[in-house]
Amino acid sequence: MIEDGSPPDMASEENVIDLLKQLAGQGSHLAEQQLALIKAEMRETAAELKVAAGVVGAAAIVGIAGLGVTLMGIAYFVGQAIDNMALGTLIVGLVTLVLAYGCFRAGAHKMSAAKFAPDRTERTLKRTPDAVRGDLPTGERQ
Repeated sequence: MIEDGSPPDMASEENVIDLLKQLAGQGSHLAEQQLALIKAEMRETAAELKVAAGVVGAAAIVGIAGLGVTLMGIAYFVGQAIDNMALGTLIVGLVTLVLAYGCFRAGAHKMSAAKFAPDRTERTLKRTPDAVRGDLPTGERQ
């Protein structure tokens, strides 16, 4: 008999059941934490894409304005072949187009740098079996 008066196999059976309940609870908690991590990573990616789309939109607006100014400059230049105002308008239009190109390249770079895979979650999921077995060093962090 064990100290609480129950037969030895009943106490060990209760311990195993308690351990299984704890394991199920911890597994559920781990799954919830993984889901929260995936959601957080997707929010970060969505925010980066919103910024990149805004920059590309700005590039389109500036590009259209630059095209309009350039076309006006060409029209003035052709219409008044010797007038300096036409040449000035053309230069302003070209500078506007250069700015639009710079905005477009910045937005395209941000879009190409965005990652759609939840990297931290993948690393954590790969480490989970080791953690369950207790094989991870206490100081290890990725």
